Amino acid sequence: MYKLMEVCGTHTMAIARAGIRQLLPDNVKLISGPGCPVCVTDQSEIDAVLSLSERKDVIVCCYGDMLRIPGSERGDSLAKRISRGARAEIVFSPADALDIARAEPDKQVVFLGIGFETTAPGTAMAVKLAKERGIENFSLLCLLKRVEPALRALAAGPDFDIDGFLCPGHVAVITGAEAFRFIAEDLRLPAVVSGFEPEDIIRSCSMLLAQIREGRAELENQYTRAVRPFGNPLALAVMDEVLEPSDCLMRGMGIIPGGGFSLRKGYAAFDAKERFGLELKDVPEPAGCLCGQVIQGKAEPSSCPLFGRTCVPEDPVGPCMVSSEGSCAAAYKYGRN
Repeated sequence: MYKLMEVCGTHTMAIARAGIRQLLPDNVKLISGPGCPVCVTDQSEIDAVLSLSERKDVIVCCYGDMLRIPGSERGDSLAKRISRGARAEIVFSPADALDIARAEPDKQVVFLGIGFETTAPGTAMAVKLAKERGIENFSLLCLLKRVEPALRALAAGPDFDIDGFLCPGHVAVITGAEAFRFIAEDLRLPAVVSGFEPEDIIRSCSMLLAQIREGRAELENQYTRAVRPFGNPLALAVMDEVLEPSDCLMRGMGIIPGGGFSLRKGYAAFDAKERFGLELKDVPEPAGCLCGQVIQGKAEPSSCPLFGRTCVPEDPVGPCMVSSEGSCAAAYKYGRN
């Protein structure tokens, strides 16, 4: 059995939508990894967000999926808090949160910065503009994650048995394909940067299998129409100016050294965690929820006892059923008999 891991939630949903798993030979298995930004957000971070939403002077701005992630108490979420008077706004970009901050100067506007390197440049630019324009009632709760440390932590696990990686094309648009060379050189595994159309994914799987068959461990770029070797220099520059690597929590994986981002000293005044004294408390996963194992490729959604029973998109228990990039949401929508 050859096990290939896609580490991008967009790939996970595209694979399920197109039925690619059913098209592959019986001895080839696609496994979802820690590529869904909402899903890897730790439970303690979600509870900190809910605590922040209790403040009458705060408007929480976030992407849509974040509204529905349950807190540690079943049934609690930002969406539920809105019905009880909390202010939370769905935005399409960090720039929208800046506009809200300018329009409501008597409120503290907090943007929930989630995502990997894909969304990090836009988040960094929002903080940079807030400083340049003197928008002092704007701050960032930085929940950004980094792909490389997450994959290194995954590969260091005692039961790791992946044969090749399908690398995220949109992360590589920012970082460049070369950012994934560590997979071939350090982890000694085949890696292919892939696009998102069904043809892209099937071609990328074929490239990975060719490497495995030929005993090679190389980095290849299938997504050449969008991904360059060294990425987007302007995006990388603003990230480097505003953000720096820091240790972070990832759901199911614990503390990942250098696995996240934090604001550099020159932008520390915009750190919502410090501004509001937020504390991340140790919170257990919801009883019976296997999201932490699904994220690591150790369990399939259908193996979770809650899947499709007490955990459904309309009433989710874990974030993997909430997010539009979540493995459980994809399996529920496209994979059920």
